[in-house]
Amino acid sequence: MLGLILFLIAGGLAGMVAGRLMSGHGYGVLADVVLGILGGVIGGWLVSLLFGTDPGGLIGDFVVSLIGACILVAIAHMIKREPIRTR
Repeated sequence: MLGLILFLIAGGLAGMVAGRLMSGHGYGVLADVVLGILGGVIGGWLVSLLFGTDPGGLIGDFVVSLIGACILVAIAHMIKREPIRTR
């Protein structure tokens, strides 16, 4: 249970950072947190697929969530036909 809570916290923080990195302003707190959590799931899946292992610890979860959230933000920008990074 504690691992899930830490994953959600790391994903939420990563989503906020990814929103600021990729678009310069973010999509709002709730959307950034959701992007981070979904990014964590996608990033964790990609890391386990590529390297055959799951990231461990809070820092590993944060880095993987940040990478996954940046990928999701880039996809959202491509769908909206905006530049990938609008800063």
